[in-house]
Amino acid sequence: MDFHFDGSISRKVLNNYLSRAVTHCGIGEDNSLASSTFEDDLRMLKNEGTKFIGRAAYVWSSTDDERHYQIAKDRAKRAHEVDPDFILQACVFECIQKSFVSSVKIPSWVFEAFGLAVEDRYFSYERMLFENGSYLNQWGIDSSVEDINRLESRLWIYYRACSYIKAGFEGIHFGQVHLIGAEDEGFHYFREVIGMIRDFATKHARRHYVLCDAHTHGINVEGVSLFDYNAFPIRLKEVMDAPMQCICEEGYIDSLFSRSAPGISPSGWYADSMPFLVEFDNFGRNPNRGQPNHDSYFAWGYDEITWFALLRDEERHNFLRYLDEWVNSRYPEGWVQMPSRRIMTESIKRTYESNSLTVERLVELAPFEYITAYAKYGASFDIYRWYYSANHPSDACPFGFGDEEVIRELFAARWVDDREL
Repeated sequence: MDFHFDGSISRKVLNNYLSRAVTHCGIGEDNSLASSTFEDDLRMLKNEGTKFIGRAAYVWSSTDDERHYQIAKDRAKRAHEVDPDFILQACVFECIQKSFVSSVKIPSWVFEAFGLAVEDRYFSYERMLFENGSYLNQWGIDSSVEDINRLESRLWIYYRACSYIKAGFEGIHFGQVHLIGAEDEGFHYFREVIGMIRDFATKHARRHYVLCDAHTHGINVEGVSLFDYNAFPIRLKEVMDAPMQCICEEGYIDSLFSRSAPGISPSGWYADSMPFLVEFDNFGRNPNRGQPNHDSYFAWGYDEITWFALLRDEERHNFLRYLDEWVNSRYPEGWVQMPSRRIMTESIKRTYESNSLTVERLVELAPFEYITAYAKYGASFDIYRWYYSANHPSDACPFGFGDEEVIRELFAARWVDDREL
């Protein structure tokens, strides 16, 4: 398959990448935590045939920003040693935390890009807030959604996205743009800042292009798609009389299925419907775990990745096969972004057998891998963890769920070149 691009990307090459997409948090850094199974993660991704690594680095709440970007740069460099074709995606989310924003100094190159006089100051949380009070404290005290209409927000989004591009990332996910752009009539300001980010990429990105997407059904501005492709949660529908079973259904709640976004892409191709990804999303849990509710985004009371991780091994494998066939048989340019490494909202037990793994190794891993408890019984380890990893279980990743071979199987069966796009 062709994964070559430079300065622009063809529709077929884009679909080639999306057909090999995973969600893998922590290759760069997930908030202030980086995967401590990094080398085994790279082994797995190469083994699967992965080419697009989604959510590889981001900050949701707070971190040491200088260290964050250095880790992202170092790990991107190592990932590209394993496979130069990897696209690593970073995220610029719909969340600003006052203590974090106020700790980041605005670089001179950000002021200069906007034609502003350079100032010696830090970003201002207050200057990013909606003036009408919308989404204030949306995620907790002093944790809000930024307003794209505010110049300070555009400086912030530009700074974060371009810093990832400089670190070697070639994809940016912009999260819930309909929240950030709630007051942006015609998405005028979003088009401006994304255009600036694309211009930056032509000079500084590894292959002089950056893939942009967001959680949206599609945004067209004057006939041009704001993004290269669309992305959205799967929106699993519970089977009422079969506990913990879910299916997909066209038109269910606000799913992307059966919806299209006609227009012309930034790269120039015409598409009756834009290429898209659906992923196992993470968004919390409700008090009614184990109960179905078709008016809820939750699957049996869990977010999508936690529901998936709670299934037995064979059930997970069968569901991935079902989901992949269901989506791709209906939508030639629709792809399942396979689960690879993702935080959950439940501490789930995995049992691992080993004569060589030590308790000391688990103690070493625990702070970085959301391990909440573990117990050793002879050569058997029970490990409770808030993270899902698709890795084959080994001493390098003893809490792996063992889904990588199924993902490899499904990726190997995806051949975009044979499709009529």
